[in-house]
Amino acid sequence: MTLRADIQALLHAGTVIPAHPLALDQNRQFDEKRQRGLTNYYIASGAGGVAVGVHTTQFEIRDPKINLYETVLRVAAEEIAAAQLDRPFIKVAGLVGPTQQALNEANLALKYGYDLGLLSMGGLQGWTEAAVLERVRAVAEVIPVFGFYLQPSVGGRIFSYDFWHQFAEIPNIHAIKVASFNRYQTLDVVRAVCHSSRRDEIALYTGNDDNIVVDLLTAYRFQIDEKTVEKRFVGGLLGHWAVWTQKAVELLAEIKTCLRNDNAGLAELLTRNVEVTDSNAAFFDPSHGFHGCIAGLHEVLRRQGLLDGRWCLNPAEDLSPGQLEEINRVYAAYPHLNDDAFVKHF
Repeated sequence: MTLRADIQALLHAGTVIPAHPLALDQNRQFDEKRQRGLTNYYIASGAGGVAVGVHTTQFEIRDPKINLYETVLRVAAEEIAAAQLDRPFIKVAGLVGPTQQALNEANLALKYGYDLGLLSMGGLQGWTEAAVLERVRAVAEVIPVFGFYLQPSVGGRIFSYDFWHQFAEIPNIHAIKVASFNRYQTLDVVRAVCHSSRRDEIALYTGNDDNIVVDLLTAYRFQIDEKTVEKRFVGGLLGHWAVWTQKAVELLAEIKTCLRNDNAGLAELLTRNVEVTDSNAAFFDPSHGFHGCIAGLHEVLRRQGLLDGRWCLNPAEDLSPGQLEEINRVYAAYPHLNDDAFVKHF
């Protein structure tokens, strides 16, 4: 499968792609009405796509006893189709597991009209880099691939510069989400892409929740064959952007305006970076190893009336001690970052 031209153009122009949460009722059963409502919220917010079946959607959806992976792909696809949008909207499906599982999920994604597969590298700690690359090549033969550098603290692993250089050369890879939460590892990916023959075919998306705004403001420049090559992160595929999404859309537009106008407003955006990172710390719970990251997002959506509660499939997964107070703090400190008024009337 090849990527549609309008989807490719939007991907490279840069857009907001929320990582879609999972709506559950008080019995921890799938709440289809709320799930559909969330998809419509992202559409109405002006997001350029959604990523479904990813970490924020909860990995337990793949448990045979729960069996919700295909359901969440289908429900989101149905809502996007029903919206009859007059603009391109990128549908990204999360793909995980060993090669055959990833291929099976890729085929399900194609069944429901998904444009790209966000290919997780999690759970492959025992694999060589060469074996991981073979898995990527196999999946890329089936579906356009959105690469994913996942931080080790939530199941990812560190890859070498050479790995990312070979990764970038694989045909049918169209984007890479960098969520290493690490400047050195982020630089490895950008430099590798810039040195690849496919540098202009791959869009870079930030998943670095600790540095979202600065990632989007920064130009990476390298001297390659006596020429200056420049690459930027053009958008974000983020769990953080699953909440306050309408404001995230405004923020990305503001960043693009700043870059078009000789960095006018840069100082204010650098301050905003700190505010966004502080908010993310409350939602994602890094002080407890990200234990409360999904429940933190659910708590924000619950406050806005988009979810009935913050329940997760795993009963042990909830807010960490002090996290509720932190969410209260950032809500009070940065009222300009929330989109509560939009949610109330959309």
